[in-house]
Amino acid sequence: MPSSFDIECLEQCITLAVDSVASGGGPFAALLVRDGQVIARAWNRVVPDCDPTAHAEVQALRQGGAVLDTPHLDGCTLYASCEPCPMCLAAALWGRVSRIVYAAPHDEAIRAGFADTHIARQLYGQSGPVALQEGLLEPCPVPGLSAPFDAWLARSDRIPY
Repeated sequence: MPSSFDIECLEQCITLAVDSVASGGGPFAALLVRDGQVIARAWNRVVPDCDPTAHAEVQALRQGGAVLDTPHLDGCTLYASCEPCPMCLAAALWGRVSRIVYAAPHDEAIRAGFADTHIARQLYGQSGPVALQEGLLEPCPVPGLSAPFDAWLARSDRIPY
């Protein structure tokens, strides 16, 4: 069951994701938290950085590793404005993140043109992960979860990727 802290973190992610769109980034954002402290805030920088790996979750993991001075992020929770794509999920697993909580389901990303289902099918043989540790990946729909995607779709100068 999501806590009020989980909801607050996801609301921050949604705000960051909307801000990301306004500054030319994609409609995604993430926070990395350990012991109730936000140690990293990140948003999607794929287009501004010309880096296909600059997803919000990966950016947050990179920052968190630097802040904590370790690649091992045990005890951390990754909060994401949207259900992580296969790359971001794998990065979080590789970093040993203990928990991932997300707001928008994959369908919202698809609605906005971010269709990575073909990647998931190649990796997993289906549209989502085959099996994950119980409680690792938690959906937490919060009000406004569509706002980053609505902002993205409203931009006539968006660069699809």
